[in-house]
Amino acid sequence: MTESRNGDREIKGALAESRRLFVSVGLFSVFVNILMLTGPLFMLQVYDRVLTSRSEATLVTLIGIVAFLFLMMGILDHARGRVLARAGARLQARLESRVLRAILTRAIAPAARARPATGVRDLEAIQRFLSGSGPFAFFDAPWTPVFLCALFMFHWMLGALAVFSGALLLLIALLNQARTARLQREVADAHNRSGHFVEQMRAGSETIHGLGMQNAVIARSGTLRDELLDRTLAASDRGGFFGVATKTLRLFLQSMMLGLGAWLAIHGQVSFGVMIAASILLGRALAPIDQAVGQWPQLQRVLAARRSLAELLEQTPPEPARTTLPLPRAFLEAQGVTVMAPGARVPAVRGASLRLEPGQAVGIAGPSGSGKSTLARALAGVWRPAGGAVRLDGAVLEQYGAALGQHIGYLPQEVVLFEGTVAENIARMSPGARDEDVVDAAKRTGAHEMILRLSGGYDFEVSAGGAALSGGQRHRIALARAFYGAPVLVVLDEPDSNLDADGTMALARAVEGHKKRGGAAVIVAHRHSAFAQCDRVYVMENGRPVPAPRRVRRLPADVQHGVQDRDVVSLPQPEVGSIRRPMPGREAQVAASGARLAREGAT
Repeated sequence: MTESRNGDREIKGALAESRRLFVSVGLFSVFVNILMLTGPLFMLQVYDRVLTSRSEATLVTLIGIVAFLFLMMGILDHARGRVLARAGARLQARLESRVLRAILTRAIAPAARARPATGVRDLEAIQRFLSGSGPFAFFDAPWTPVFLCALFMFHWMLGALAVFSGALLLLIALLNQARTARLQREVADAHNRSGHFVEQMRAGSETIHGLGMQNAVIARSGTLRDELLDRTLAASDRGGFFGVATKTLRLFLQSMMLGLGAWLAIHGQVSFGVMIAASILLGRALAPIDQAVGQWPQLQRVLAARRSLAELLEQTPPEPARTTLPLPRAFLEAQGVTVMAPGARVPAVRGASLRLEPGQAVGIAGPSGSGKSTLARALAGVWRPAGGAVRLDGAVLEQYGAALGQHIGYLPQEVVLFEGTVAENIARMSPGARDEDVVDAAKRTGAHEMILRLSGGYDFEVSAGGAALSGGQRHRIALARAFYGAPVLVVLDEPDSNLDADGTMALARAVEGHKKRGGAAVIVAHRHSAFAQCDRVYVMENGRPVPAPRRVRRLPADVQHGVQDRDVVSLPQPEVGSIRRPMPGREAQVAASGARLAREGAT
């Protein structure tokens, strides 16, 4: 718990916001437990007064009083349950956005993205426990000494038996905790692994069917499920043993209390009413311990969920409040940037430096695994550099805080669309997006006509991941999303990977229009068609971008397999390291490039 001290402090702070609700529950519990004495006192009066006096009026009066008191007890018990449910809902509302931000932050790392994200489930587990009957045991437990004192007031032997009974049940509860804690953790881990693999199966169902992997993945899932069932059965058997032992022993001890009361009544030391009342009081005194043992599996899961949630919050602290900076200009500068993938030990980018001004675009080429996408993520602010700095208009990217996404448009290599309409996806799921801005982004990237051909146009409902769309359609929608909101800088990673000739020409026009409006662009690609509007092209060598030579035939052998000769040889190149201004006849060059691509594709 010391490793997640700050995360645990956040959870305690969120619970502290419901302090008044918990105080109300405690106040209601006072009256509920006092009213719990109604039953024993009624039995005492019936045996000692009604039966001896044979007075029907006394019996009717007692029944009326008892009925009213039990009604009030029921109302207060229901009220404290409702208050606890609202405390749980407040906790979830208070931490949900914080937990989701932490999950998104951790999911940037590929290794963390491959593991199941349990943060939301952990928060829901705590919320369900608070909204259930589990906390009642903690609010009722302080009243156990009160009931024991009442038994001592009847007779010291009755009180001694009650103390012995409570100590015996408490010992069983502690043994239950010691013997089942590890099993409950193993059940939770096995459940997470099994559920995550099933989600992977569902997401990769197309690959599974295409490669004939059904039997293999089902067998693997069955192995994980068998492991989960084994752990669950072991935990259930052990926890069930302690639960049954507690219940059986409590009933036996109540009977022994009744027997001891009868023995004392025979010898005239207590009345027959005390005999019955003592048995009921003992049951009420032991109820919190019995309830705690019954709720122990849920309590173990909640404790594990709290530890896991505290660890998540500790590892991903909240972003500090940032001073709002003015709209930046498209001056991008990388100074000796070293980037390591989250969780990696070796940097993929070492000492990278480049500069980009308004109205310019640079291309970054290189073989697979050379660090192109890693550098793109650093320039877009997705990954933070381990060394050096990336500045936008003089300010380090982190200084823009959450507003950075409004100034940068990013197209990742793996395109992901979300459930919602095409318009909502282009608008980055922003609830206050204007239709004209959405359409403008689609027109600037040449996706407008393609979207209009969809059923419903911009209101076409995209399923999770964009399964109803082709790869090219998803890519063009994601490209429009990158240009939405007129960002000053766009970082495009493999923007032409799923585009046809028309899409490639639309990409070139979008980059050219972006440059004319004073924006800057970084394009990572293999094929030369994506670099049609680039003023400078770099090639990744030894983890850093170096200016590309005029002809690809001059490139080192280990680079040529990543940037093919036919891809770059005909690209109009400026002087090495120079900045080439837009040239006349650019549209003709783009058209020629698209035609050449079409011929190559036909070939």
